[in-house]
Amino acid sequence: MRVAFKTNYMQDIRPWKDVYQLGLYLVLLAVVAAAPWWLDDFYLGELTNVLIWAIAGLGLMILTGHTGQASLGHAAFLAVGCYANVILIEAGVPFLIAFPLAGLLTGIVGATVAIPALRLHGIYLAIFTLALSILMDDIIVLAEPITGGVAGKYLGGVEIFGYLVDRWATPAPFFWLVLAVAVVVTLGYINLLRAPLGRSFIAVRDSEVSAQAMGVDIARTKTISFALSCAVTGLAGALMGMFSGAFNNETFSVVISIQLLIMIVIGGLGSIHGAFLGAIVIGFLPQFLSISKEYAAALFGGNTVAIPGLEFGIFGMILIAFILFEPMGLYGRWLKIRTWFELFPFYRKDMFKRQKSYLKTERLR
Repeated sequence: MRVAFKTNYMQDIRPWKDVYQLGLYLVLLAVVAAAPWWLDDFYLGELTNVLIWAIAGLGLMILTGHTGQASLGHAAFLAVGCYANVILIEAGVPFLIAFPLAGLLTGIVGATVAIPALRLHGIYLAIFTLALSILMDDIIVLAEPITGGVAGKYLGGVEIFGYLVDRWATPAPFFWLVLAVAVVVTLGYINLLRAPLGRSFIAVRDSEVSAQAMGVDIARTKTISFALSCAVTGLAGALMGMFSGAFNNETFSVVISIQLLIMIVIGGLGSIHGAFLGAIVIGFLPQFLSISKEYAAALFGGNTVAIPGLEFGIFGMILIAFILFEPMGLYGRWLKIRTWFELFPFYRKDMFKRQKSYLKTERLR
C-alpha cells in the first residue's frame, strides 16, 4: 500500500496523487497515441469512435455526474455542434477557428435552454430535455436551407496547417486530432473540479439547500453547468459529424441521448474515468456482439442474421445489472478492487455501504 505524504496545499489539489500515478497516465497516453502503428485501420476507427463518445460523455458528466441535473436531450446539442461546425467550414472559416466556435455556439444555446429549466428537478428536467431532443429533429428538417433537411450534409476532410485530416483517407491524423481534443477536454475538466466553480457544481448536486446556505448562487451555477456541458458536447458532435462523413436529422436521434446517459451510469457517475470506461462499453459492445454471432454461427452452425433490438436489449440488461448490483459503475467496482488489495486483510464491505436515505435538507423540496 502506497501512502502519499503531502507537505503543502499544492500537493493536495494537484491532478495526480503522486509521481507514480502521473507516470502511469503518461505511459497510457503514449500507448494510445501510438495506436496507428499497432492497430489496423478498422480497429483504429473503432478506437477513434470510443474517444468521441468519451468526449460526449465528459460533456454529460459535467451536468449529470457533477451537478446532478438529469438530461435526456444531449443528442440535440451534438447536432448543434455538428451542424455549426460544417456550416462555418462551408462559409470559408478555417477548421481551427470553426471547431472551437461550434463548441462556443453550442454552449450559448445550452445556457439559453438552461434559463427555463432552472426550476426543474429530476424526472421533470429529464422530460424537458427529452422534448428538446425530439424537437431538434423537426428543427433540422424545417431549417432545410441551412441544414440540408432530410438530405443532410456531407463533410469530407479538413486541412490543418496544410495537412489533410480525413476519417477515411488519413485515419491516423484524424485519430490524433480526436485524441488531442480528448486530452485537452480531460485536463480542462480536471482543473474545473479543482476550482471553486467545480466545487459549487458538486455542492448543488449533493444538496441545493445546503449549497445555497453556503452562498452558492444556484441559478448561476446551473446555467454555467449547462453551458459548459453543452459546449463540450458540441465539440463531440462536430467530431462525430466528421467521423460519419454524411449526416441528417436522423443521425442525432433521441436514442443517442439515452445511450449517453447509459454510458455514464455504466462507467460511473461523478468520475472522469467513468466517461472513458462507459465509452469503451458503448463503442466496442456492437462489434463484440457481431464477432460473437459470427463465432457462434461457425461453432454451432446457423446464420448470422441481425436480431432487431439485440444491441439495446443488451444495453438495458447491463444497465439494470449495474443499478442493482454496482450503482457506482465500472470505476466504482475498480476502486473497490484496488482498495481490497491496498487494505488486505483489513478491508470490510461496509466501507462502501450505500446511503439509502435522503439528506434532511433535501426533504424540504
